[in-house]
Amino acid sequence: MSPNIEFSKYERARIIGARGLQISMDAPLLVDMDEGDLDAVNYDPLKIAEKELDSGVLPISVNKPMPKRREESLDRIKVEEPKVSDAEKIRVEREEEKNIVDGGEMMGLTDSNEEPEADSITEESPEEDGIE
Repeated sequence: MSPNIEFSKYERARIIGARGLQISMDAPLLVDMDEGDLDAVNYDPLKIAEKELDSGVLPISVNKPMPKRREESLDRIKVEEPKVSDAEKIRVEREEEKNIVDGGEMMGLTDSNEEPEADSITEESPEEDGIE
């Protein structure tokens, strides 16, 4: 694998994480690092894995499946909207408003005859419920 291959940030995170796990479980390092270099990265397996990825020594390949191309070309669908003038739009809106007004039902106020009388509603006294 050469170091000039571009990976997405998700691919890099996956590769570095997998290799960092291997290093943390005592896998051999693929880059030569002396004690000074290891001290500089604080023996961090993820930093070591990142150095290995950047140097291009990791034997990891990434499969990037691409969608299959179709041989036939698709004709472009052209949707033509009918051109309506402003006057026509206003006329249609007025017709709709007229239909709504003509067909609509007006809700009026209730008559006093329709309401239940206050005398017919009985309230229970607290003494009847056993509550004092």
